[in-house]
Amino acid sequence: MASNHLAATTESLALAMEAKDPSEAISILYRVLEDPSSSPEALRMKEQAISNLTDLLRQENRGEDLRSLLTQLRPFFSLIPKAKTAKIVRGIIDAVAKIPGTSHLQIVLCREMVQWTHAEKRTFLRQRVEARLAALLMENKDYSEALTLLSSLIKEVRRLDDKLLLVDIDLLESKLHFSLRNLPKAKAALTAARTAANAIYVPPAQQGAIDLQSGILHAEEKDYKTAYSYFFEAFESFNALEDPKAIFSLKYMLLCKIMVNQADDVSGIISSKAGLQYVGPDLDAMKAVADAHSKRSLKLFEIALRDYKAQLEEDPIVHRHLQSLYDTLLEQNLCRLIEPFSRVEIAHIAELIELPMDHVERKLSQMILDKKFAGTLDQGAGCLVIFDDPKTDAIYPATLDTISNVGKVVDSLYARSAKIMA
Repeated sequence: MASNHLAATTESLALAMEAKDPSEAISILYRVLEDPSSSPEALRMKEQAISNLTDLLRQENRGEDLRSLLTQLRPFFSLIPKAKTAKIVRGIIDAVAKIPGTSHLQIVLCREMVQWTHAEKRTFLRQRVEARLAALLMENKDYSEALTLLSSLIKEVRRLDDKLLLVDIDLLESKLHFSLRNLPKAKAALTAARTAANAIYVPPAQQGAIDLQSGILHAEEKDYKTAYSYFFEAFESFNALEDPKAIFSLKYMLLCKIMVNQADDVSGIISSKAGLQYVGPDLDAMKAVADAHSKRSLKLFEIALRDYKAQLEEDPIVHRHLQSLYDTLLEQNLCRLIEPFSRVEIAHIAELIELPMDHVERKLSQMILDKKFAGTLDQGAGCLVIFDDPKTDAIYPATLDTISNVGKVVDSLYARSAKIMA
């Protein structure tokens, strides 16, 4: 970094903008920040320089430089209002987040800022940085630390009644409990977020996030129709803002259609005006699954899962529901294939269904244990033996009904005799 400073003026900022390459512009902006002047105009120019420098460092993917910039600016933060400090800090953290592969750096950066805000007693900023840190820890699958951090933060924010931050924290808590598969607590946290949101104006992006989480929780409870309506609301919010989360909302909408046996609607949604904006691997993956479901073809289903592994298996929400759908399809196909037989080779069934023999054998074993059909596996002969469903003799229910009626008559006669004797 250059030792001689530049005056914090519009001319210096213009000089940086006219620089031939980004490294030269970055050097000029660093020199502007070294200007010792603390006049209102100089401070305003430095704020603009920080904004320009943050953008340039992000474009150059210089995450460590952004981290050191935040440390370097601490003396400057004592000269400007706390609200502007919070805006600059959050802007730099957001810039680091846009650089690929910086999740660990973001966590370190947030921890450093939490320590600094504690020392400086900047409660407003600390709470927001801690909420960001909890979100990063959750993404990093460090659930226990994230939950501990959120628990203390929620109590503090509720006491201060900062409803906008409370909505963010409650929503984050819902996501965290969902990741831990604790659905009752996830629903309770989401209800708390909705209650806080109803008392204030919630930005469209935040409302979209609430609707998206609501859809995910309803889908988890197999209420796909309600989930679809929430995903649609989330999609409209994100689509209007051109937010990247819109593609996930649309993807989950298509998933709901498939899960309620309306796979034929998927093509129509994709080819609609809104859907055409997001045509790509994610929508192609859902269309492939919809085609496999429409044709009741496990082979096409397997091909879709293999060809679109990143879009289907690596998305935990889609993967969980598609696994359930795959199991249902597999059971239906196996029941249809074994229906004509009383004894059949497992290899023959595997050939008919076009799946590996060990996979089919394992599934048949599970279906027998779950009492989906009566039978046994003769592994020595490599055969499946299907038993006839034992027919219940109608005389037993009739006998029980007769005994029940006789019992009622006896009770009635006993009650009458008791009255006469009295």
